[in-house]
Amino acid sequence: MASSSLRSLVHDDSRYQRSFQLFLERSSEHQCMRDFINNVLPDILASIGDGKSHLNVIGVGSGAGEIDLEMLSKLHLKYPGATVDNEVVEPSKQQLHNYKVLVGQTPGLDYINFTWNCMTSSEFEQNWKEKKMTKKADFIHMIQMLYYVKDPGATISFFQSLLDKNGKLLIILVSGDSGWGKLMRTYRDDLCHTEVSQCVTTGDIKSFLESRGVRYQNYVLPSQMDITECFSEGDEKGELLLDFLTQVQDFSKTASAELKAGVLNLLRDPDCCVESDGKVIFNNNLEVIVINQLT
Repeated sequence: MASSSLRSLVHDDSRYQRSFQLFLERSSEHQCMRDFINNVLPDILASIGDGKSHLNVIGVGSGAGEIDLEMLSKLHLKYPGATVDNEVVEPSKQQLHNYKVLVGQTPGLDYINFTWNCMTSSEFEQNWKEKKMTKKADFIHMIQMLYYVKDPGATISFFQSLLDKNGKLLIILVSGDSGWGKLMRTYRDDLCHTEVSQCVTTGDIKSFLESRGVRYQNYVLPSQMDITECFSEGDEKGELLLDFLTQVQDFSKTASAELKAGVLNLLRDPDCCVESDGKVIFNNNLEVIVINQLT
């Protein structure tokens, strides 16, 4: 059980957004996603259109929309004559605002109708069921968001149930074999809060899918993150990065000395990082899982 003195970072949206932004600056996460979107995603999208003139897309936990718009542009290249209904599900008002600003600044999006849902995925699911919606989706993506739900398996099952024939559900999470995976396995009981699944990795998701006999495709996305500042006592950016790595608000100030020392030692473990030219480079590998409509 996580120490009661440790508060989940998700409870402080302002600090979460600052630590997330720093994480993006210090990591190759978005670059490895872009490589995947450019080189692999077009083939995944090739089978979803099936001669349709209209496509339904749902983005779950879309953030500020940069990755969403890149995926939508690939969809448009595959199906240039199709219009798109894009349901955006994002609980952060700030991120949703940033997404809307980005859409306003991006030319050539006339083919997309955006529906903005400032809510969590579970609120979206509840809404959908209450309205008895029958609309089916051709493409659903859940990028780096299953950490913030109570039951990742149930969340996947719900969104999989919304897929149309030939539809695809795309999930991106940290790989179970990454440094982050090792951190979460080692300190799950100390860091992970019971109300959400902060310690989930693709290893857990693959086990869940296999237990249900659900077939999937998977792709590893090599990614790394410069965490050198985490080892400078009192460094403000280092503290923000530690918050993001542990998903604990003010980890450096609220964790016990023993827990803090253990986490810092593990972050430097050769299984988790490479040390080179005075920098500590953390293994932040991601993994993509692609699921089809349940048959």
